[in-house]
Amino acid sequence: MAERVAVSQLMDESGVTFGTSGARGLVTAMTDTVCAAYTRAFLQHLKAQGSLAPGTPVALAGDLRPSTPQIMQAVAAGVRSAGHPVDYLGLVPSPAVALHGLENGYPAVMVTGSHIPKDRNGMKFTTACGEITKADEAGMRSQLVELGSLEPWLGGKARAHVLGDTNPLASQRYLARYVDAFPKDCLKGCQLGVYGHSAVGRDLLVELYEALGARVQRLGFSAEFIPVDTEAIRPEDLKLATGWAREQRLDAIVSTDGDSDRPLVFDEMGNFVRGDLAGILTARFLGADGVAAPVSCNGALELSRRFRSIRRTKIGSPFVIEGMRALASEGAERVVGYEANGGFLQHSPLEVPLGGALMPLPTRDAIIVHLSLLLDARARGIPLSTLVATLPRRFTASARDTSFQTADSRALLESLASLPPGGLALLFDLGPVASISQLDGFRMTFESGEVLHLRPSGNAPELRCYAEADDDARAGELVQHGLARARALA
Repeated sequence: MAERVAVSQLMDESGVTFGTSGARGLVTAMTDTVCAAYTRAFLQHLKAQGSLAPGTPVALAGDLRPSTPQIMQAVAAGVRSAGHPVDYLGLVPSPAVALHGLENGYPAVMVTGSHIPKDRNGMKFTTACGEITKADEAGMRSQLVELGSLEPWLGGKARAHVLGDTNPLASQRYLARYVDAFPKDCLKGCQLGVYGHSAVGRDLLVELYEALGARVQRLGFSAEFIPVDTEAIRPEDLKLATGWAREQRLDAIVSTDGDSDRPLVFDEMGNFVRGDLAGILTARFLGADGVAAPVSCNGALELSRRFRSIRRTKIGSPFVIEGMRALASEGAERVVGYEANGGFLQHSPLEVPLGGALMPLPTRDAIIVHLSLLLDARARGIPLSTLVATLPRRFTASARDTSFQTADSRALLESLASLPPGGLALLFDLGPVASISQLDGFRMTFESGEVLHLRPSGNAPELRCYAEADDDARAGELVQHGLARARALA
């Protein structure tokens, strides 16, 4: 009898664990055994639920990290050893993979580490209905898998052929989703920069925006992997954007993170448009009546008074998806969600202003944010910076400290939770504490209205800090102040 491997044990031993967006870990820990076992656990969990029929194909794709090809081969071996064919989609954006699975009624695995450094990677799992939930993650972790021998799939020459031929339909359908929904030449006359770096969807972005009439400049396309985080922008990215905007006289610069599911937007002056503000603008443009967003997102969502129903969630797309479902069950008809990183999720079918329809895509997407901001500004006859200024003046900032291991971050939060409000006020020196939320991490709202929020990252060993204030510079100061006090307490 083949040896049975406990996935929970593999997770504990390898450190490849679930965070806010799939299972991630060091590349050195993502061995063939680990990746194949997690894949088998995913398929076994779906079968136990009755949502995966024998012989159903499993879609597979990846990003541009140097470690991705080897991991995809291990995932493919896990799929084939479980008796399922592999529908290999190539190197394409995560939302294209999820859309392909939704339209064809089968699950998918995307090999990506998103924005984290190239010494790490990960796997995103989606069902035939969309992203997996926290309950699905628990179900996968509880599985015992029989890997048997992977040699027939990974040994010698077989490894080079385990993926099979590339199916181009996922990229084509993802493009068609937007080309068919939005008016032809709706971006005619738009001078648009596409910052490509190492985003897997960079060429697709150029193709799409040129198809919609924009004049596109390719900017910063790199052969090396660059870990661009749309929530914690690097100073070098800001410098590049301001230089390009000035030199190229662009209306906007758009980009994404590594797997192209989180948007990155700079206005006509090269100023970064934060993802949680872009999310509000996108929801408003699409006429949403129900919006789910994590507790870390900008309070301008409520202050805008544009949405009938709002639900705040823990950080992570699975929680946003749960929030969207709850809003729909309560009667909201045009339900969307977004995260502070800008990733936008669509629960309900939506009519596009001046265009056609967008069917639901309950996973992070970047393109809908790009298009919503560009088209809303054009419809109003104003530059992108002025569009952002139509929102209530509330500013957020975020940063991270990579010196904190996950255990250190959790110990810090436990220490903060043990302090009374007066002790917290003395520690942070920001005035009296009005309220505390431990929905996700440790979030303090001070009587001044300023907010400081500390939490461990769900994707990497680091401490994240979020701040909110009525002034942009002040929000940035608060983030650095919060991290400094956290280091002093650790």
